[in-house]
Amino acid sequence: MDTKFFLYFSEILGKVVRDHQNRRIGYLCDIAMKVNGEIYPKASSLIIKRGIFRRRFSQVDWEQVSDIGDFIKLKTAIHQIAYQKQRPKYDFNLCLDILDQQIVDIDNRKVVRVNDVHMLRVDNHLYLAHVDVGTRGLVRRLGWTKWVDAIVRIFSPHSAFLSQEDFISWKNTQVLNLGRVKNVLRLDVARQRLAQIPAIDLADIMKDLDKFEKVHLFQSLDAALQQKVFADLSNSLQTELIEQLDVKEAVTLLENIPSDEAADLLLRLPKRRTKQLMKLVGTKTSKKLSKLLGFSKNSAGGLMTTEYLSLPHNALVKDALQKIKENTQLAGNVYNIYIIDEQNHLLGIAALRNFINADPETPLLSTCVPHKIFVRTSDGVEQVAVLLEKYKFSVIPVLNEEDILQGVITGDDVMEELISLAWSKYKEKL
Repeated sequence: MDTKFFLYFSEILGKVVRDHQNRRIGYLCDIAMKVNGEIYPKASSLIIKRGIFRRRFSQVDWEQVSDIGDFIKLKTAIHQIAYQKQRPKYDFNLCLDILDQQIVDIDNRKVVRVNDVHMLRVDNHLYLAHVDVGTRGLVRRLGWTKWVDAIVRIFSPHSAFLSQEDFISWKNTQVLNLGRVKNVLRLDVARQRLAQIPAIDLADIMKDLDKFEKVHLFQSLDAALQQKVFADLSNSLQTELIEQLDVKEAVTLLENIPSDEAADLLLRLPKRRTKQLMKLVGTKTSKKLSKLLGFSKNSAGGLMTTEYLSLPHNALVKDALQKIKENTQLAGNVYNIYIIDEQNHLLGIAALRNFINADPETPLLSTCVPHKIFVRTSDGVEQVAVLLEKYKFSVIPVLNEEDILQGVITGDDVMEELISLAWSKYKEKL
């Protein structure tokens, strides 16, 4: 074989395979690759096919390849080739698992479809170097390169189509089909690649996938990144995704996202699915969600979250600062601390900007805003919006009729609900 050069998978796919005496064995229908932690997978076996109506398949180690030219020549004899009725199964095959599949281009943060595979030959080894996602790769697959190039030269002799390839380095891609290439996705390097993409961009990528690919991509993320991506998905995509995840995965997700978002999500699911998930979530999460699910969706109680910071009436400023440090990963607001008594009655609201420079031994209650601004659980979203705008608050506490603190509402939650209500009214008028 030549010492070093590149070739396209489409150029050898379907080529006749012959033994060392040039006797026809069959033709190449696929190549199995090794993915044992290598950045660039190496060819491990040829999958050979023979027959039309009574098809037979054979697997031959790549080491048995002696030459690739007009046909693929092996070092072995035809009588040493064993055939079987079923196509051999491997974790990662070029034809089955890469060609025409959607992958994530990590550098450009988009989903692309593979039209061809660019491979590197080094001595007697073959490596997957790039995926071809361009139109030229598709034309090559179809065998139309000669004719299309001739036409393009007539009408646009300097066209970039004639000279430029649209390649993506294999190390900068991520395969989406978890079911067929599970070992590729489970590599630590694959998770590290996806972690380089901001959550908001991953959420945008998921919009372009079908429902099965959405699940495959989501399952390949670590738990922390899953939560961030999920928060950036639209309501409809969140609902679609949670219905596709298995019960255990769905429960884990519900227990780790803000309780108000989890409650909203459960309200959008079929009742059967909601009951199934509520039976399995942890006791603490179940109590929070049960409380939230008991309120009207458009009320303050339905909008609130139970993730907030609170301290007793005798807390000092140093206690508040320590509380914030311990809860930097809290899904809710950490810039306000709610001071409560033994029965959870709201005594005051301490804003970080008011006590951050105070003496650490100062009673926290003395730094509270003069008035207790709050809403009731039964108040409507419009009333909440008016108070947030009037007092320029980003978050407001929610009390029941006994002045017991139930949760808090953020401005973002109110704005999202107002937009949803406005859109629903607009559609009714159409």
